[in-house]
Amino acid sequence: MKTKVVTKNETFKKFKKQYTMHIFVWLGLLFLLIFSVVPMLGIVVAFKEYDIRSGFLGMFTGEFAGFKYFIQFFTDRKFETLLRNTLMISVLKLIFSFPLPIMFAIMLSEMKGNGFKRIVQTVSYLPHFISWVIVTGILFSFFSTTRGVFNEILVNWGIVDEPIPILMEAEYYYGLAVSSEVWKEMGWNAIIYLAAIAGIDPTLYESAHIDGAGRLQRIWYITLPSIKGAISILLILAIGGLLSSANFEQALLLGNSMNISRSEIIEVYVYKKGLGLGRYSFAAAAGLIQSIISFILVLSANTISKKLSNTSLF
Repeated sequence: MKTKVVTKNETFKKFKKQYTMHIFVWLGLLFLLIFSVVPMLGIVVAFKEYDIRSGFLGMFTGEFAGFKYFIQFFTDRKFETLLRNTLMISVLKLIFSFPLPIMFAIMLSEMKGNGFKRIVQTVSYLPHFISWVIVTGILFSFFSTTRGVFNEILVNWGIVDEPIPILMEAEYYYGLAVSSEVWKEMGWNAIIYLAAIAGIDPTLYESAHIDGAGRLQRIWYITLPSIKGAISILLILAIGGLLSSANFEQALLLGNSMNISRSEIIEVYVYKKGLGLGRYSFAAAAGLIQSIISFILVLSANTISKKLSNTSLF
């Protein structure tokens, strides 16, 4: 009994000593509970005949619909197009958006002048803080067929006879989506790699330099192996969010009736059906399918990474 009292006292003392940390932890958990865990109750709508007029309780009292809305989504006439667009945009973004921040971080770390390096670093972060609404406005200013800077230069310099309809033609949409995403997020995504590179022991580079290793050899044999863990973890997370990386905001704002065959992705279609037509059960079923696929991708990527590099999330 005496031992138990001593343990409680020690626990209380430890808590008192770390109470500021506990505040941050519990606030974070409360945030996750309110905005991530509680909304998951809405999943039940995918299996119900839900009518918004029945209110919050209607999610539980509505008639059971089973897998009716899941079947409707898979047999929808647009399903193949939506899946193709979502996968194509996501995979292209993964191919280009994932390695470029690594290369950018390595390039920055190899720069000598600290002042110039800080300027480049700061400028590369800025686009991340610009909303997609403003980014879309910038893209219209550059690529518009009537007053776009890009097209005016091409026409005035005689490179093309007619302006190129980059924002209107479907064939240009994939390239536009990937390049604008890379421009917006590359600098921000490089932060983690810069932090990982900063943690490498400088004596390793000094030893390699003394042994005659060139810059590329130091990058290949010291930098890349040292940040391998960070690369693996971020790749697992990127694969897990593959379907959502097609970017709802970007597709909604850059999409139009002329390029809809390439710009319409699953999330945009769910938004149009769910909020536009009031088919909440259908939208919930489509969203749940996407979440399940993403969860399977995370588990698969984690397992493969664990076997190949002994690095994993769990």
